[in-house]
Amino acid sequence: MLQERRLNSKGEQYVVGPTGTPLTLNDLPPSNTDRWVIRRKAEVVAAVRGGLLSLDDALAKYRLTAEEFLAWQ
Repeated sequence: MLQERRLNSKGEQYVVGPTGTPLTLNDLPPSNTDRWVIRRKAEVVAAVRGGLLSLDDALAKYRLTAEEFLAWQ
């Protein structure tokens, strides 16, 4: 299920994040994140589903396997 991408007042694309607030690429967890709490996982999943970040980019950025990402969903 893909979410619709929207633009904020700065012209940045965003999707509605897991907490119901706008989520832009700048709001995503840093690439060196070691502690993956549920909220951070949900943010990455929302970004991929919403088209802000491709699955391949998410896997590379966060050093994940496809199986890990699928488990997060």
